[in-house]
Amino acid sequence: MLMIHIKKYYEGVTNEEIGTGRYNSLEISPVHIHKDKKAHKDALLTLGDEIVTHIHGRNMPVVNYSSETASTKVAAEH
Repeated sequence: MLMIHIKKYYEGVTNEEIGTGRYNSLEISPVHIHKDKKAHKDALLTLGDEIVTHIHGRNMPVVNYSSETASTKVAAEH
């Protein structure tokens, strides 16, 4: 269900629709509790791949992480 929420959030923020043809063709959703674990795993990985493929296709700049520039301080909300 989390991946579905991530997809919907991304679409809401960017106003772009993520194509999920392969995921939809599996005809499984998080509420299909009668399906086996492998079917759910395959659906999850397929949906994740479609989301990542869409984002990579946008050619957004890559942000590199360097431990040298990272702060050792941690912010916490109360």
